[in-house]
This record gives sequence, C-alpha cells and structure tokens, in this order.
Amino acid sequence: MFLYSIDKKYNLTMNIQIYMHNIGIEARKASRTMASADTIQKNNALNAIAKAILREKDVLLAANKLDLDAACANGLEPAMLDRLAISEKTIASMAEGLMQIANLADPIGEMTDFKYMPSGIQIGKMRVPLGVIGIIYEARPNVTVDAAGLCIKSGNAAILRGGSEAIHCNQALAKLVHEGLKEAGLPTTAVQVVETTDRAAVGELITMKQYVDVIVPRGGKGLIERISNDARIPVIKHLDGNCHVYIDDDADFDKALRILENSKTQRLGTCNTAESLLIARSVAKEMLPKLADMLTSHGIEIRGCAETCALVKQAGFTDVKLATEEDFYTEYLAAIISCKVVSGLDEAIAHINQHSSQHTEAIVTENYTKARRFLREIDSSSVMVNASTRFADGFEYGLGAEIGISTDKLHARGPVGLEGLTSLKYIVLGDGQVRA
Repeated sequence: MFLYSIDKKYNLTMNIQIYMHNIGIEARKASRTMASADTIQKNNALNAIAKAILREKDVLLAANKLDLDAACANGLEPAMLDRLAISEKTIASMAEGLMQIANLADPIGEMTDFKYMPSGIQIGKMRVPLGVIGIIYEARPNVTVDAAGLCIKSGNAAILRGGSEAIHCNQALAKLVHEGLKEAGLPTTAVQVVETTDRAAVGELITMKQYVDVIVPRGGKGLIERISNDARIPVIKHLDGNCHVYIDDDADFDKALRILENSKTQRLGTCNTAESLLIARSVAKEMLPKLADMLTSHGIEIRGCAETCALVKQAGFTDVKLATEEDFYTEYLAAIISCKVVSGLDEAIAHINQHSSQHTEAIVTENYTKARRFLREIDSSSVMVNASTRFADGFEYGLGAEIGISTDKLHARGPVGLEGLTSLKYIVLGDGQVRA
C-alpha cells in the first residue's frame, strides 16, 4: 500500500537521500523528547504496543503469510525462511518481551560512582541515552518490536530498516508501534520504519552522522561486513556465530547429550546455534557413537576430524564426512556440525579461541576447576557451563529483548539490552568551588 507510493515518489538516488535525511531530522527531534520522557510514559507506550500486537495477531499472521509466500516464490533459503516466519507463539513472545522491558528498571538518569575530591567537589556518573539508533536487519519481523521496545525504554529514537522480504509484516508492526507511542503522548517519529525497499536507503542511513549516533546491523555475514566497512557511524555488531560445545573428560553424559541436542537441533538458523562439537579423547570412544546417533536422528550431517570419522564409522555410522580446516571456522546455519576430538581442556580452549567467532561457547563438565578455567580463558561474549548455547539471548538473560548480540569489546558485548543502548557522562556537584 503505502510502501509503493514511497517507492514511486523516491525512485531516484537524490530523492532517496532527501527522504532519508527527512527521517533523520525527525528522529533527531524525537530523540530529544524521548531523552526527557519519564518512566511512566515510556512504560505506557510499551504496554499499549503489547496490547495492540495481541489484539491484531490475525492481521500480523496474514501480513507474514504474504511475506512468506513471496519469499518461497523467490527461492529464499530455508534458514532465512525460518527467521522470517512468525506464529501465534512468536506474537505472544513479542508482547511478553515488551511487557518485560516495561517491568525493568529505567536506566536513564541513574547516578552512580559518587566520590568527593580534595577540592570539595563531588564526582559521579549519570546514565543517558545514545540518541538516534539505526537498526538494519534481515528477515526477522520480531526485531522490529524488540528494537522499538528497547529504544523506547532507553530513551532513544530509532530508525528501522528491515529487509524487503519482511516488508508487509514490518509495516503492520510499525503501525501498532505508532499507535502505542501516540496513546502514551510520545512522538510517533521516535520509531520510524523505512518504507522503501531501495538499497540506497541503507547507504544513506549508515553515513548520516549528523542525525544517527550508532548503527546496529542484524543479518547475514555479508550484510554486516558491508555495514562495518562502509559506515561512517559507530557500529555494534557480530559477523557470525560459530558457537562451540566442548564435552570434557569429566562430563556427565546425560547432560552432554541433552545440551548438544538442544544447542544444535532446536533451531538451525540462529546465531546461538552450536556449529562445532569438541570432545575429550578419553571419553570420545564411548560418547561419540551415541552423540552421532542423536545427531543423525535429527538429520544432522557430521563433518569430523580423522579420529572422529574413524570412531563414528566403527560404530556403524557411514555418513560422516572428513572435515576441512574451513569447516572448523564455518557458521553453517544448516543441518551440519563440525566435530573434533581433542586431548583435553588445553587443546579445546586453544581450538575455540582460534576458530570461534567470539559469540558463545559451552563446556560440559563436573569439574569445578576446569569450568572456572574455561570461563576465564575463553575469549567470547558469552561463556557457559553445563548449559545450551541457545540461552545466549537477551530474552533468556532477562533483558526483555535484545537489539542484537555484540562480539565487539568496546561499549557493549554479548546481548545488547537497555544498558547497551545508553552511555555514561560525568556529573560534578559543587558548592561554589573554583579551581586553584
């Protein structure tokens, strides 16, 4: 509907530039209002949006079906179709996430770290919004809601540019977000969904440093690499999710089987899905055949080191393939897992730190000392003991939702929730002091 009029109106590069700069101007204005909005007002908006989403679930499902039909016709790969699809459960989760964000403490205006200086002044820090956040994402319509909710609660304005494959559902969600903002007395321009599918809009968004304070790309490695290389604005990102599960000499086998099954097979197309299995040599002969049986029953192809292949084939599983070095670096987002037998914890840590994308790694062990070493020495944004990698998620971490997962080391790392969308400024309290 409205989408097509936008595309016709802004069908030239210069017109896209004008369109995007107008969005930027409005976002900057809205960010000043959002920065001063009180907690009650922001929570009212979040709860109103949640109610509207539950009320309009049939509209959202119908819009998503239009997107899915078009995606199937265009030959979109299965992992992307999985990300694109929503259900009644997904819609309920969207609403629950918004209500959870509303129940979280408002970080804006929080003052901490006060100390008196010899001069008599008092120094502290205050948490403040980042300002205007541009989010560029593929497929997942739930990102529209997660991003809007987190930006509203953290006092930021948001410019959302979803993928063309989710345009109908994103537009339907944007309408409900605007309804909630309006009901709470906040500017609807606090959350703007870019209404053109022209890729030139992305090029403009990532260079509008006079309007936008940070860019968050969510999608495939190609998209994130492009944004990271071309942006003139700070980027919060992760390129891929090559996540590992390491089964230690001292692992409980039932736990290991359950954790690996959930980490790899619950969903194939997510960045916190396990793509690599490491197993200690002392338990590999006993455990690998049973792990292989579980994985193959789920249709998972095993690409293993020579030792893995020999052990699995001895147990009667002939479909295992010899892994290449590239396999150990790969985020498959598919029914494939790489597997390597390692001598123990030292080799496992070295392998992970060399091959992982610094997203999420898990160890299965009953040895407290080894668990502590793994937590300390693995250089990733989430490190887990005896738990599925699938827990690396803002909702599961109690953040309400996440705007993305950062594998960077500056500003924010891991699932980025409310605090990740804020900054700190120094505040000074005095009583007439002057510097000598």
